[in-house]
Formats: sequence, C-alpha cells, structure tokens
Amino acid sequence: MVATVPVPRRPSDPGDPVDPVCRWYENELGWAAVPGVPVRLVTGLRFDVLEVPAEAGFPALRHLGPGSPVSLHGERMRLLVAAGSAEELPGLLDWLEWGALALDLTAIGADGSIEAPPPPGPGGAVAPDPGDPASPGPRAVAPSVFGARPGGLPEDGLRARPGERPAACPGTGTGPRGATRWLRPPEPGREVETALPTLSALGGGAVGGGVGGAPDLVRLVQTMATQCHRVMLRRARAQPLAVS
Repeated sequence: MVATVPVPRRPSDPGDPVDPVCRWYENELGWAAVPGVPVRLVTGLRFDVLEVPAEAGFPALRHLGPGSPVSLHGERMRLLVAAGSAEELPGLLDWLEWGALALDLTAIGADGSIEAPPPPGPGGAVAPDPGDPASPGPRAVAPSVFGARPGGLPEDGLRARPGERPAACPGTGTGPRGATRWLRPPEPGREVETALPTLSALGGGAVGGGVGGAPDLVRLVQTMATQCHRVMLRRARAQPLAVS
C-alpha cells in the first residue's frame, strides 16, 4: 500500500461559501471532501472504508488501535482502513476461505465516497447534522462514550456479548433514521494512515503490533466475515417458514 500526500488545505477566506463541515475536514484533517448536502468524504486517497452491519462490526473493534476512526450510518458500521484495502478485500476473503459466501461486507475505495458525519465539537459536543433541518444544536457527549482520550472507546458497554445484538451506542443520539455519526472520531493533527488497519501489518499482532504499530487488516476482516456469517444465519433462522 502506498502512502498518499494529504490534500492541500483550503485557504481561509471570509467570503468562501464552502460548507463549514467540508472546510473542517479539509483544513483540520487534510481529507478530500465534496461540498453538498450531505458533505461527502472521498475514499481511496487517505483511506478506504469497510462497511458491515453494526452488530457484526462491534466485535471487530478490538482489532483496532488508538486513533482508528469508525462511524455509524443507521444500522451500518463503517471502519476506515488503509488506502488500497478495498482492492485487496476479494482476494483476502478468498484466502481466508470466505470467498464462496455472499457476506454483507463491502468495501469502498478509489473513486468512491461516504457521507461525512458531523465533526465532533469542543468538549466532546457533536455538531448538528447539516442535512437535517430538524437537527438540534450541538449535543454534549458523556465523557464515558469516547473515554478519557479523544476518539477512544471504553472496554465495556459498546461491545456486544457473544450471541447478543449490541445495544444502542450511548452518546450517538437519537437523530433521524440513517443519520451518520462518528463512533470513534478522527483526531485533528494526527496522520490517519499510521492508525489504520493494513495488510503490511500481517502477523504483527491484533492491535498495534504490526509495521509501525498499525493494526492487522487480516484479523479485522476475518472477525468481520465471521460475524457477518453469524448475522446472516441468525436472520435466516428468524424468517417465518413459507406456507405452501
């Protein structure tokens, strides 16, 4: 995987009509963003995205290191991974012997984009959703949601026990169905590439043990594939039997 150069920061201009959410991502993080409602983040440059049902994603969070961003979009979870991972996913699933199954695990990479969650505000407040006219002002987020370190995740509460569906994530609000929000927000001033799961960390350890401390993409994908399969089986068992 090749390291990329951050996009140029947008110069401050009092007359600039660019959405403040778009400007925050470009200026504070150096991420490429597309203005609009909603603002979208360009994938394939600084990061790719793996998307799974949230109940399949929560057990995989243990494979992420500090500073590895994760967002929720309705009942879907999006995990940021190293750029180029989307192209590697099909071959990786084949190698892990999951390629023959239709898993609810998708990747978004080059030429793609995702909806940008509202940026986290000062003191842990979450900014209102610019795409929702009924969205209230910034919400205070309990410190226990993200832990003492910005972007952290408590050991308990957000991880479902084996066989359980994760409860609603505290602090993510009760916004409109399908709203996007950060579960683990990115940290301004920190290069995201060093925190993202990557194939180059293969065999380096579950968290922080790979090359440069990067989490191992293989373990992350293996866990998510396993959980996606369990979700699929559980949903199939819950379907009512057809009556002829």
